[in-house]
Amino acid sequence: MIHEVDDILRALIRAEVLEGGQIAVVFDAPTREWAAKVNAPMVNLYLYDIREDMRRRERGLHNDYDEHGVIVARRRPPRFFKLSYLITAWTKRPEDEHRLLSSLLGCLLRHEALPPERLTGTLAGIGAPVPMSIALPPPEDRSFADVWSALGGELKPSLDLVVSVPVTASPSYVAGPPVGDEGVLARFGDVPERDDPVSEPMPGRGGLPVYGGRPGRPGGDPASRARDAERRRGLSLRITETRGARTSRTSRASRREDGTE
Repeated sequence: MIHEVDDILRALIRAEVLEGGQIAVVFDAPTREWAAKVNAPMVNLYLYDIREDMRRRERGLHNDYDEHGVIVARRRPPRFFKLSYLITAWTKRPEDEHRLLSSLLGCLLRHEALPPERLTGTLAGIGAPVPMSIALPPPEDRSFADVWSALGGELKPSLDLVVSVPVTASPSYVAGPPVGDEGVLARFGDVPERDDPVSEPMPGRGGLPVYGGRPGRPGGDPASRARDAERRRGLSLRITETRGARTSRTSRASRREDGTE
């Protein structure tokens, strides 16, 4: 993934900035020893930092579909990582370096993301844009002077390029078979039990017992069901008798008030 970004940046700079000129594009660390060996004009893109872009992290899962539009797997969304490049120009005269930096800045400002037609390999397969930014202020946790101090070199005019690259290296979870109308059996009420469990073919899982396929009330033999029915009938009779007694008392009270009794 990182080497693909390197190839795209090299091709972009050669095509839109150098225009076939005899200037090399390298990715070396600009240390003091390396600078002492530079004897030809070149543009250096030093990758000095790699960290995740937390603002672009997504939650949930993405679906993968087959040719029939059925979900076959689910995977995590891509995570974006920021590749920070320190861009410097190396020539014999400072004026030529400034002119080259100006051309590089103008070229990179024209693109808010890596050109889609230049994406190759895994970046082209993902199908997501690869945003980039140029010459933004450095984050609070570091400065460019610290980078040069760590390299052991002298401070030099530079451009900071940040490319947010999507990475899809995450596990994929296989989805279960689609839910269909076949194999579903539901029964209600008192029906005779069967000694053999009902099994019907299900999509992708033939021979498994179907939920609700063994009818009948759970844990009830004929004698137990008869006792339950008798208990319910007795409860109904008590409720009826209670209502009847209450109605009789109310009627007698009404007749007393009317003087008819």
